[in-house]
Amino acid sequence: MKKITLHKIVLSLAFSLFTTGAIAADSQLLEATHKDAGLVCKDCHINNMKDEVRMTTCIECHDTAELAETTAGHPITNPHENRHFGTETNCNYCHKQHEESVNYCGSCHLRFDLVTP
Repeated sequence: MKKITLHKIVLSLAFSLFTTGAIAADSQLLEATHKDAGLVCKDCHINNMKDEVRMTTCIECHDTAELAETTAGHPITNPHENRHFGTETNCNYCHKQHEESVNYCGSCHLRFDLVTP
């Protein structure tokens, strides 16, 4: 049983890496999106430029309930309202500012082919 579980985990991680690579070709880094909106680094990196931006900073501009409503019609699952975190999934699980975003759900749920802008 442990070998099967380990095998599935390895396959899940490999699939996640493959999906991330496929997403990367079409994605724009969020730092460019935020810069285009007139934000500067210190608007999000409040204390230390090297620290990960906290979700509490993200929700100062992005309403999680509105995001969930916007993505409610996703054919597989609503990535912004899910059974694990409701509407409070940490934004950083999927959305990266200075790297390509990733499909966090796909690391466990192989059928969740979600595109993350």
